[in-house]
Amino acid sequence: MITVWLLFGLLCSTAAAQDVQAARIRAHTRFLSHDLLEGRGVGTRGGDLATEYIATQFALAGLKPGGDNETFFQAVPLVGVSPDPTTRLEAIHASGRLEFAWAKDFVGVTETQRAEVQLDAEAIFVGHGIVAPEYDWDDFKGVDVKGKILILFTNEPPSTDPRFFQGRALTYYGRWTYKYEQAARLGAAGCIIIHTPATAGYGWDVVRNSWGKENMQMRLLPGAPALQFAGWVTSEAGARLLALSGHKMEELLAEADKREFRPTPLGIRIRASLRYGVREVVSRNVIGIAPGSDPALSQEAVLFTAHWDHLGIGTPVNGDPIYNGALDNATGCALLLEMAHAWAALERKPRRSAVFIALTAEESGLLGSEYYVRRPVTPLGKTAVALNFDALYPLGLTSDITAPGAERTSIWPLLQSVAKRRRFTISPDPRPEAGSYFRSDHFPLARAGVPAFSIGLGRNFLGRSPEATAEILKTYGEKHYHQPSDEFRSDWDFSGLEALARFAIAFNMDVANMDALPTWNEGDEYQPIRQRSLEAH
Repeated sequence: MITVWLLFGLLCSTAAAQDVQAARIRAHTRFLSHDLLEGRGVGTRGGDLATEYIATQFALAGLKPGGDNETFFQAVPLVGVSPDPTTRLEAIHASGRLEFAWAKDFVGVTETQRAEVQLDAEAIFVGHGIVAPEYDWDDFKGVDVKGKILILFTNEPPSTDPRFFQGRALTYYGRWTYKYEQAARLGAAGCIIIHTPATAGYGWDVVRNSWGKENMQMRLLPGAPALQFAGWVTSEAGARLLALSGHKMEELLAEADKREFRPTPLGIRIRASLRYGVREVVSRNVIGIAPGSDPALSQEAVLFTAHWDHLGIGTPVNGDPIYNGALDNATGCALLLEMAHAWAALERKPRRSAVFIALTAEESGLLGSEYYVRRPVTPLGKTAVALNFDALYPLGLTSDITAPGAERTSIWPLLQSVAKRRRFTISPDPRPEAGSYFRSDHFPLARAGVPAFSIGLGRNFLGRSPEATAEILKTYGEKHYHQPSDEFRSDWDFSGLEALARFAIAFNMDVANMDALPTWNEGDEYQPIRQRSLEAH
């Protein structure tokens, strides 16, 4: 039976792959990143146009609606919180007082979803703000921080030992999302992250463009902990803040990297009168389903995901206010549409169903994926795998792909086999220190137990030197990432994305025809969650 289904899957994946075309991926990318869509902001006309386009393409492909009320749309209730740019933040010490200017020195939002917040609280430096018992690490040492403003650095203690915070690779403890979550759990009034390019992995302009505009949040549940202020300050502003209390930023950063570090009261009060525009927003995940052929296994599914949103209209750069998001993530959505088209065109489908999801509000903290986890079309215990596609480089063919996190799952050998069949090598994450695994939509699914990871092209582009590739990627990261200049380029070569789509289809078809549902490897942190979800179904 297994041999028959594997042969069937191979024939199906070959047929589907023949129906994938780079030209269509190019056309979808061009339209989704066009100025007419105004940067695909959540809760905007441009975002609505993008979701209507995706739903129309799903319908034309022949997918069945997977959203609410037999539509392609899953309503995602959110709250938009827009900071008033006239807001000023100040720090008061016995020796003096500092004022910080919006966008130039600091950005941030309230998580309380209130229009006005009056802040006056003691500041305390808490290093990296991490409590990680498995690494014998506690930055708080039992100190009560309730009602205080936590000042900290993002990232985590540096190490080359894979047994300590996974060595060079960033863990979730290093992400800004963890910092704010932990601060809220401890009852802090606020949390301010001191930005440095080294600890954050990106420049201040990325922080400013992401946090200096309307911030989308999940609707706050009654009694849920929420920070009055969750913000960032520049390294220069952070240095001035710490110097006001007689400390040097470099010295405190060095102290934060030590296990014996203890929270340091700064003798400073942070004061602010914060004002926000608050509105309720109903955004949309777009969901299409290709039912499986097996009467029983069709109740299970393989997932393909990509986020449709970007930053919308924001602060103009060189006179351009539209943050088009061509690479991030019109490319991923274009790939999603092409894979949906190819899969739906199969005369006979694999045993399990395939679910294609264009997710909202990834740029606001993976909110569309978080919401889907709460209300999945297919129960998570019946979801075989989730492949995510985000920010793909249309620079031609590569000899390699990346799939960080796949090695932690039971289907890693299958991924290796399909890669060999498609003449790809699998390269490791080129920047594990950036924590990419926690920054895209597969992560909420993984944390809920689903074997989930993003698949992308590697860096070995055919006909292009490693040095030339490195320079192109560096330029994108420094000059175009989360900038209006992330626009469609007519000289982009989509052949590599076509090859990636063929690989992803072949792999997910094999998974869709497996007898048993995949899981995480024994000992992985997500394996117990997976086991419970499998037993529940």
